[in-house]
Amino acid sequence: MPTEKGADRSDGTMPESSGGDGAQLVDRIVEELDLLARNVDIVEKLSRSPPTGIIRLSEALHLPIHKTRYSLHLLEREGVIQPSADGAVVTDKAREFWSNLDKSLDRMSVLVRQLKERAAEHDAKPVAGRKGY
Repeated sequence: MPTEKGADRSDGTMPESSGGDGAQLVDRIVEELDLLARNVDIVEKLSRSPPTGIIRLSEALHLPIHKTRYSLHLLEREGVIQPSADGAVVTDKAREFWSNLDKSLDRMSVLVRQLKERAAEHDAKPVAGRKGY
């Protein structure tokens, strides 16, 4: 389940920054991954017990209603879920969602590993001082 560190764009606020150059970019990526994890939680829940209304879904996943509503909106826009009289249900596109998620996570894992290696290289090097200005 996603952590509740900072706010996502669904309520119009920006994530908190941990300071330093590049930290805001990394914080935004973490927030997007939190959103992705929340969307995955919702698709999983709906796949196991459709149809489910927004309030029950929010309670079952221990999420604020506004975040649940935002995720449902995104998933509906992608065609992964659709509304019904009794609540949201997954569509046939859910299978494609899982396949794309798996491929995307593989790509992200490779990129994260490469970035960690590069960061470790720079961490081991002494910082070159600048003169002038």
